[in-house]
Parts: sequence; C-alpha cells; structure tokens
Amino acid sequence: MTEFVRLEVEGGVGTIRLDRPPMNAFSRQVQEELKAAAEEAARRADVRSVIVYGGEKVLAAGADVKEMAGMSYADMAPVARRLSACFGAMSEIPKPTVAAITGYALGGGMEVALGCDRRIAGENAKLGQPEILLGIIPGGGGTQRLSRLVGPSRAKDLIFTGRMVGAAEALEIGLVDEVVAPDEVYAAARRWAEQFADGPAVALAAAKKAIDGGLDVDLRTGLDLEAEVFAALFATDDRRIGMESFVANGPGKAEFTGR
Repeated sequence: MTEFVRLEVEGGVGTIRLDRPPMNAFSRQVQEELKAAAEEAARRADVRSVIVYGGEKVLAAGADVKEMAGMSYADMAPVARRLSACFGAMSEIPKPTVAAITGYALGGGMEVALGCDRRIAGENAKLGQPEILLGIIPGGGGTQRLSRLVGPSRAKDLIFTGRMVGAAEALEIGLVDEVVAPDEVYAAARRWAEQFADGPAVALAAAKKAIDGGLDVDLRTGLDLEAEVFAALFATDDRRIGMESFVANGPGKAEFTGR
C-alpha cells in the first residue's frame, strides 16, 4: 500500500494521483511510489490511458531539497540513474499519457510532466527547472526532454536562468499543449484521455513506440522502426476488426478489443 501516490481507475482511464501536501515534494519514497504506479498502469489491461495529477493547487514543486541537501557525490552517484528513471516513469507507459498541471510544476514536477505525451495547464500554472539556483542541474530528464520539446535555445534559457514561465508563455513556446481555467484542468485532461478508452491499444502503443523511438535515431533507422511496428500490427485482432469494420460500415465504427 503506497502512502503518497495512488492509481485510480475509472472508465478505462487511470489517474496517478500525487498526494503529499503541501507541495507534493518528491522524496525518495514518492519517487519510488510514482514509478510503481506507472508500472502498474502500464501492465493493467483495464487502463487504456493515463493522467498524472497533483490536485487542485499544485502538480509538484520538485525534489525534496531537505532530503537531498545532505547528500555527497558518493551518495548521489549510485542513485542518479534511478532518480532519472523515477521522474521519467510516465514516458515508459505504452499508452497515451497526459499531465494535468495546476499551480506549480517545478524541477522534478516539470520533469514528470515532460515525460507525458500531452500537457494541459491551468491559467495559474507556473512551470520551470530552477535547479540551477541550487547549484545543480535537472537530473530527472529535464535537460534532454525539455530541449527535444521546445528546442535547445529555449531549454538553455529556462535551465540557465532557473526562471518560471506562466501558462501563456508555456503555451507559446510549446511547453504545454492546452491552457484552461484552473478548475477545468483535470476535466480537460480526462476528456483527452477518454478518447482512447475503447481504442486500439496495441496500435496506440505501436504509434508511441515509433514516434518516441524515432526521435532518438537517424531518419533511416526511424523509418525502419516504423515499418517493423507497422507490419507487426497485421498480427492483431484490432487490425482485422478495424479493417473489416471500415469495409462494411465506413470509418469510426470499429469496436476494438485491445488485442
């Protein structure tokens, strides 16, 4: 039984709920609980899409600095990759994922959001990678995922200065995909996630694998990856159902099984 992170499932949508008041700071325990919740969401057949949500006031304000302050290089060196794996756990879920961002998403909180496929923010949201102000850099994927999302120049500006950006600027630079009223954030994230509750789960996973995997390689290798996962879908029930339904009834009528 976890203490600060739980997975709630309803209607095919899994919500990974962070609940460590007041700011959902990521202690080592919270990091591990987040990774465990992401792994559970990944393996459960009744979860077809995932939301990460920190409540009405904050997504997460970063790592627990009090816990990290006493760590030396000898302490951090063996666990740095584990920290990165925990903050990046959302990226490993082979299903559509969305971060519902209210209030602050800073440091590790922003890195968790960066690991999602989509980010929906409230008008009151503040996002940033302020680690430089502590004499360190983002260590949970921020230097890599942020630069891939908004480009290296903007990523360097945010990381070098440690400044926070509001929702409007975040939308302008592509850091978030949608901005809504603060009390509409979770509902908007759920509307997006519910699109996939009855969708072709294997094809969605294949699309995510092709897109994310292709970003890490050259174009030719990415095209080969696409061809590989495309061909593999012809062994699935959903491919047969989708094509037979299209021929008989036109598009958008298939009742997929997720197999």
